[in-house]
Amino acid sequence: MNKLKAIIVDDEESARDVLGNLLLRFCPEIELIAKCEDIPSAVKSIEALKPDLVFLDIELPNHSGFEIIDFIKPIDFEIIFVTAYDQYAIKAFEIAAIDYLLKPIDISRLKNAVKRVVEQSGLEQQNQKLSLLSNTLEVKEISKIIVNDKGTQNIVELENIIAIEAQESYCIIHTTDKQFMISKNLKFYEQLLDSVTHFIRVHKSWMINTKHIQQYSKSDLLIKLSKDITAKLSKYKKLELENLIQ
Repeated sequence: MNKLKAIIVDDEESARDVLGNLLLRFCPEIELIAKCEDIPSAVKSIEALKPDLVFLDIELPNHSGFEIIDFIKPIDFEIIFVTAYDQYAIKAFEIAAIDYLLKPIDISRLKNAVKRVVEQSGLEQQNQKLSLLSNTLEVKEISKIIVNDKGTQNIVELENIIAIEAQESYCIIHTTDKQFMISKNLKFYEQLLDSVTHFIRVHKSWMINTKHIQQYSKSDLLIKLSKDITAKLSKYKKLELENLIQ
């Protein structure tokens, strides 16, 4: 098996050593070829060694790890970000569908992140995903999300999402031009979009974009949306919905 060449970028020597040892012990598919302490040294190593994968700490001296996209274009390697706990940064990773590891690093999560890189490469979308991640963190506002459908990752504007419908452990995302079947539950999207005021969970099986409401029936507990989509309304959500759309 051809090993993936990897570089670790972290300003703390102990953190570089810990991750390096974990990779050596638990990730035989990885060949560690360099350790770097900041973005400038990382850029030199990346240009010289052409890694397949970079483990990139977010908090670095002088430059954030996200700023690597300002130094290298295009990004032709996979990135797994490493971070201390930051709730908004983690939400931004989820939005952009980019892998991250929390310090202290959990071995099973490390192995799963490496496994995903080995099994599927999405380099053609890597730069778009990184730009979305950077923009989400910069403006602290969600305007787009990455939707993984049948192995293809799609950037979807929130404005174009009409509703998200639960189907057992899956969800159907209804947009203005197509549908996506996603292997995430509705709770995931409820938490992901909790700061977006025009999205509301109206039923155990439905989350809607209130901008696409055409009419709703209090008696039938149904909401008519764009594209002839009809969502169910829980009687417990009636007042919250009415307050939101008034």
